[in-house]
Amino acid sequence: MLSKREKDLIREIWTKLIPVAEDIGSDALTRMFATFPGTKTYFSHLDISPRSAHLLFHGKKIVLAIAEGAQDIDQLAVSLAPLQTLHAYQLRIDPTNFKLFSHCMLVALAAHMGDDFTPVAHAAIDKYLSAFAAVLAEKYR
Repeated sequence: MLSKREKDLIREIWTKLIPVAEDIGSDALTRMFATFPGTKTYFSHLDISPRSAHLLFHGKKIVLAIAEGAQDIDQLAVSLAPLQTLHAYQLRIDPTNFKLFSHCMLVALAAHMGDDFTPVAHAAIDKYLSAFAAVLAEKYR
């Protein structure tokens, strides 16, 4: 699905994004809640107002998980196994939300990365986020 060059590019991009993980993650979550209000139901116990401590913390966790998975994309299913179980059996997140979040993450990245969000980077990140969402949803089958 991903060429060696795309994997290298994805790894490079996500490594650069780690220092701003809170900003990107909370931006993507804020976008998701505004665009797809039904996704808020899974966060009813948190303050999900823009830039809240809860949103910054959870956004950072998500971005760090995505960045960690990018380090060895070929082992994505192995590295995401604990998150698969958590989201499927404990949190019972609708797997459609992973795709919705991926879309919002792409928009947040485009806004944050500016000119570095080239068509090649966009395509590679889109493929990676699609794979990430698909792996998270595997436990639902």
